[in-house]
Amino acid sequence: MPDSEYRDIRMLNLFAQMADENFISLMRGAYVQNFPAQIELISEGEPSDFLHILISGSVDLFSAWNGRDTSLATVRPISTFILAATVKDAPYLMSARTLEKSRIALIPSQDVRAIFDADSNFARAIVTELAQCYRSVIKTQKDLKLRTSLERLANYLLRQQKRSGGGASFELDFEKRRLASVLGMTPENLSRAFKGLQPYGVTVNGTNIIVTDQIDLEHFAKPNPLIDDFSS
Repeated sequence: MPDSEYRDIRMLNLFAQMADENFISLMRGAYVQNFPAQIELISEGEPSDFLHILISGSVDLFSAWNGRDTSLATVRPISTFILAATVKDAPYLMSARTLEKSRIALIPSQDVRAIFDADSNFARAIVTELAQCYRSVIKTQKDLKLRTSLERLANYLLRQQKRSGGGASFELDFEKRRLASVLGMTPENLSRAFKGLQPYGVTVNGTNIIVTDQIDLEHFAKPNPLIDDFSS
């Protein structure tokens, strides 16, 4: 593993406070691999053999049942996935596939559990990260259950606008079919929802979004940090 990637992983909150010798021991069994786009990395139901760390690229976490599938989250660098299955030594509840060419570090799950028992700072960091994941799941459930499809799309656009720097014009971070899945909608419903936001100052051209009336869109969306702030 190149020194730059080694340092980047060390700086993650999950590893930042652990003892040097424990981090070195953990990395000793790790390896880095490059994956092309649209490669399935893990399948739900399989044993959680590795903790994955996305160094570059992006990964789609998804699930499938009875001929249907849905996107659950997008992983971006530098971050881990799927930590809970690793800690519990339980089967993956989600599948993962690369959305683009991606570079991923894999740490054997048994090594993670061994260091968890030996390093209290590492154990505390794992609990903190799992708590953050739990809070994100609750916020996602609130978004799905308390808002209409039009409200979900409006608030997603406001969040994406903020991530893109806050300008009136910005790009969607993935194609519309996948966005529909993330928002719990069909592609047809998403198309109607975009049209439904036109009176609130939203113009769409492919994946480019232009907000012409920020105040009107925010008044309609009613963003709420207890739903929309995934950093806390």
